[in-house]
Parts: sequence; structure tokens; C-alpha cells
Amino acid sequence: MTMSQEKPNFKASKLLLLVHLLALLVIAHGKLPPEVSNDLNAPAFYILGDSSVDCGDNTLFYPLIHSSLSLYSCNGSDSTLIPHLLAEKMGMPNILPFYSQNGSIDGILKGLNFGSAQATIMNPSSQSYQSVNQQLRQVFDSMQLLQLQLSQETALHFIRSSIFYLSFGKDDYIDLYQRNASGAAKPNYSDQEFSQVLANQMIHVIRNLYDMNVRRMICMGILPLGCTPRMLLDRYNSNSKGGEEDDDGRGCVEEINAQVSEYNKMLHEQIAMLRTELPDAQIVFCDVYQGIRKIINNPEHYGFEDVKSACCGLGMYGAAIGCLSKDTACEQDTSHVWWDLYNPTKAVNSLLADSAWSGYPLSRICRPTTIQELLSTASPSHPIPT
Repeated sequence: MTMSQEKPNFKASKLLLLVHLLALLVIAHGKLPPEVSNDLNAPAFYILGDSSVDCGDNTLFYPLIHSSLSLYSCNGSDSTLIPHLLAEKMGMPNILPFYSQNGSIDGILKGLNFGSAQATIMNPSSQSYQSVNQQLRQVFDSMQLLQLQLSQETALHFIRSSIFYLSFGKDDYIDLYQRNASGAAKPNYSDQEFSQVLANQMIHVIRNLYDMNVRRMICMGILPLGCTPRMLLDRYNSNSKGGEEDDDGRGCVEEINAQVSEYNKMLHEQIAMLRTELPDAQIVFCDVYQGIRKIINNPEHYGFEDVKSACCGLGMYGAAIGCLSKDTACEQDTSHVWWDLYNPTKAVNSLLADSAWSGYPLSRICRPTTIQELLSTASPSHPIPT
């Protein structure tokens, strides 16, 4: 199954690329700038994803389209999110959002965040949201600009040595559950078929990046959405109207977690098969679902007190209204697992980033290697096509 073709609707992206192209015309070809001419195993870090990688800085008109979600979805800073915490460990802080570039080739060479809050794998239900297809086009155009600026050999080595981080799927499920709750039309898929479609599409994304000469990828699973404050509130409201209990005994909604867990399992298995098919690709799968479940199951061990309520939000579980002002946030966000309706606090993300990087304190978050081990491994080296 393939994604339907989308008509580009981000004119700003095309204008930005034109600015880049004009900038390239005044820069000499074939030479890597000194600031990236180094012996690092990963010269740049590129991020693709949804609200798990972007707080809204990379989403055009986000304050106008955040709808029922939070205006401050991650304490107002991308630096609280897992990929940016990992970038600091790699020695590559301040990864710029794609739409905030200044038009120079340096922006691309230092890495970019193509991710956009509420981006989806499937075609978005709202024209205001991005899809993974649009981010893939931005990556393709950016890599083409690199090849225009650098020699073929230098560009190919640079792309193959860089790390690409993928984190999608969360907003697909949020969109699905919101439509279910509102009575809107649902996809013509069973729960298992929906998960399979999403996993298949993510493998398609990885193949597309591989065809762009990307060889080193980190692919993230989806967190346990059934444990998020908004899902707990929806379950409570359903039960108060005579709905059936759907609690796993730890305060999470079992049905939702089962569907997300099925997606993660499918994606992990398909990535394992893909590594066999593409032996020169280094693809790491990171299971944030299991990591957060370990924290929720034993919160005191990891320093948390509240595993149900959002730090920033209003109403029961802090989930009736999202985080519209940081003035409504709790005093100690480090004691909370959840920042707002669907997003973890920086404290949780820091634990996940540490574990993804080194395998501690949450073991085997990433497989088959930690991200630190991925970086310590020499990047794939292949002859330049003639």
C-alpha cells in the first residue's frame, strides 16, 4: 500500500529553497567548510517527526492551529525533547528548525529539524498539518543542494555519515482517537490493519531515505498513549456515561496501549528484516513505550510522584484544557511523568535520552545497539557511483 500523492502546499518551503539555491551560486563548489571538516563519525544530525520532535517552532501558524492541544506542548522549548537531548550528547546542540534557516549552506551542513508538531504518517485530516511525505521532500531538496555545493564524493560521504532521526505515529493515533471521540468518519481499517499500514509506511520512509544515500538511522517507537492524561480523561468521561472499564490496573487504557504496542512490534520486526536486506544500512529502533511503562510501573524508583496528571493543563488530570500558559504549570515538573495532554516532561525525556544513548538506567531501550555505539561505529563506506 502506498501513500496517495500530495500537492505541495507549503510555499514558504519552496521560497526558502530558492534562497538556498541563490546562496549556492556565490559559494565555490567542491569544498567542505572548515567547521564541518572533521573526523566525527557523524558530521550532522537530521530530525524528522511529529510533536515528539517539535514544540511548534517548525510548524507554520502553530498558535492558530493547535486546536484542542497545548500552546506550550513541551515547556516552550525543543531542548526538552529526546532528539535535542541526544544532539547535545553528540556535541551538536542547537539543531535549527527547517523554516528558521538563514538561507546559507551552513544551516544544512550543521543539521536540521524537519519535524513538525502534529505531523502524521498518513495524509493529514487537516490541511494545516504536515505529513511525512512533505518532510521527505524537504530532505530530498536539502540533500540535492548539498550535492550542488559539494563534490559528489564529499556529499555522498557526508550524507552516509550523518545520523537521521525518525519519530512518527503518535499524532496519527491521536488524530484517530479524536475523530472516534467526536463521531467523525474513521478509516476503513481494523485496529490491527491501521497499525500495519502505519508500520508499512514507515518502512517506505526508511527505503526512501536509503535511496537518498542515507545509511544511519534512528527510528523511534510510539510512547504508551493509553497512559497519557487526555486518554485517562476520555476513559473517565466514557465510564461516567455508562461505558465499560478499560483499565490495565495501573491507570492506563489497555485497549489504546495494546494498539500502540502492536504498531511498535510490527515496526521493530520489519526494521530487523530490513537490516538483513540492506546490510550497509545501520538502523536502530528505540522503544520509548517500554521505557515509559517501566517508569510508570515503578515511579518512586525513578524519582516521580504523579504518573497520571499533566503538569500543565486544567481540569481533571490536567487534561480538560491543554497547556495554554506556563503560568498554569505545576511548581515541580520533575515530579510528573506528563507535561501536558500527550507529552512527557523533560525529566522523563532525559531518562529516555540517557537510556537510548548508553543503555542506562532503562536497559535495552534501543536495539540492536545504543546510539552511542552507533556513533562509535565507522560509517558505511562505498565506492562512488560512476
